[in-house]
Amino acid sequence: MKTKTYFISDLHLGAGYISDPVGHERALAEWLRSIEPSARCLYMLGDVMDYWFEYRSVVPRGHLRFLGALAELADSGTEVVWAKGNHDIWLFDYLRDEIGLKVVDGVIDTVIDGKRFVMEHGDGVGESRRSYRLMRRLFRNRFAQWLYAGIHPRWTVGLALAWSKHSRLHGRQPAGTGRLEDDDRLVRFAEEFVGSNGPVDYFVFGHRHTPVDMTTVSGSRLIVLGECFRTMSYGEWDGSIFELKKIKSKPYPDN
Repeated sequence: MKTKTYFISDLHLGAGYISDPVGHERALAEWLRSIEPSARCLYMLGDVMDYWFEYRSVVPRGHLRFLGALAELADSGTEVVWAKGNHDIWLFDYLRDEIGLKVVDGVIDTVIDGKRFVMEHGDGVGESRRSYRLMRRLFRNRFAQWLYAGIHPRWTVGLALAWSKHSRLHGRQPAGTGRLEDDDRLVRFAEEFVGSNGPVDYFVFGHRHTPVDMTTVSGSRLIVLGECFRTMSYGEWDGSIFELKKIKSKPYPDN
């Protein structure tokens, strides 16, 4: 019986820093098939692809095992919701129409089994940097997207993947504390949201790549899912308990 809700983020399929991309994709496809009997809904909270841009009549190359398993999951009756992240901003209508999933850009505020869940990828809430907010606005601008689509993919795809690989390999990795400071922007967003919109049982985010499970001052439980290319973590809600779990395969070495 399909009674569970699953949450996953930051798969980064196709990323150049994943040592075994085929094994990574297979592990994720196998996981999708493993949850099919119990999954009432799957929330994918962004950065499912390391880079994704949909053209009007061209399908991006790769990820067939994963997309096939995702289509099978949707066909089995599981609701699939894909919230855009900063790596898959340019997800438009192709997968929505072909697979039947729901594409969301922004905050998801919903009730699951009587509990209020508020979710977002995590890069678009509580962000104080003006430069980052302007960049997000530019990437979502329809005219800018139209101009970008006019550049041949031989230039854009390679550049985007190289940029992502450089950022990941040379960027600062967050410490795995399992808790955020009270002045962290996700915590501030959660407290301000509750203050303006009323009580929330669960806030769920991705983006940070480090799992977090904590209770805020206002009493909400704040979850950061982690990622699915190294620690391979995801969330599971059975109607009464939310747990952070791990997919067994670890295709990206810890070192």
